[in-house]
Amino acid sequence: MSNTIRFLLGLCLTSAAHCYAADPQPSCPPVAFPVTEIKVIKASGWQMADAERRQLFALGLQACLSDPDPELRDGVAFEGLSAMMREKLLSTDTLTRIYQDQLMQLGSTTDDPTGFAKPFAALVLAEVARADRLQPFLSARQRNTLLEAATGYLRGVGDYRGFTPGEGWRHGVAHAADLLLQLTLNPAVDAKQLESIVQSIGIQVVPTGAHFYIYGESDRLARPVLFAARRGLLVAQDWNNFLGALASPLPMTSWGEAFKTQEGLARLHNTRAFFRTLALALQGANDASKESVLIKPVAAALAQLP
Repeated sequence: MSNTIRFLLGLCLTSAAHCYAADPQPSCPPVAFPVTEIKVIKASGWQMADAERRQLFALGLQACLSDPDPELRDGVAFEGLSAMMREKLLSTDTLTRIYQDQLMQLGSTTDDPTGFAKPFAALVLAEVARADRLQPFLSARQRNTLLEAATGYLRGVGDYRGFTPGEGWRHGVAHAADLLLQLTLNPAVDAKQLESIVQSIGIQVVPTGAHFYIYGESDRLARPVLFAARRGLLVAQDWNNFLGALASPLPMTSWGEAFKTQEGLARLHNTRAFFRTLALALQGANDASKESVLIKPVAAALAQLP
């Protein structure tokens, strides 16, 4: 690293707003934070007395979100960012910068050979969306941009790896669903936006090919649907159409054909898991509850599945 960049990084310690832009190739761990110091920060519950240095630390952690080391990626970068956001330790400027950086990562067309960058961008953006839901700092336009990026990412997920020994989690579908859940819960998200979220969820209820969800993806996909129903903005016919289409055996002529191919078996497995999750969540719901619009179409779907 050049002496000029080192000098700029030194200046960052007194001005976090200028820091992250100073290093054109952010490193993991961040240059200004040795591993020994990061361990101390983590052990303290991510507390730092110097608020400016904390902002610098949070921005620097983003470089580790795509690191192949699961301890750095999940145990340090995501865990640290999540904790600092949930404890409201980050400034609005820092949150906005994280929103911008991870939004760019989520929509990047750059090759990601390890497959970690986008799933963890989605997961961090879920925390950003949560922070915005509890204490709004995004504009309506920024929030809609996030929603469009999230639904677009989920629709396009083709890497269905969950947990890999020695590598940790990717879990793109589940992480995207977590982001959409936080947006679904936000009262600023309207009916049209909710419909977009629900439709994108429907795309991944049954993944392409013969992939069987085994890492809880169906549960995570069902949650935004359930909470979208609880918002009460979509009418019963919307839900009947949506859930009816998901329960259809098409392109097979009947569900009986599912037992003849791996693709059919995977479709049946994933469809069952999704509807069973919804049915379990609906237990105890009464006709006066907003999610009651799901009861009949969910029951009808399960009745036709073998």
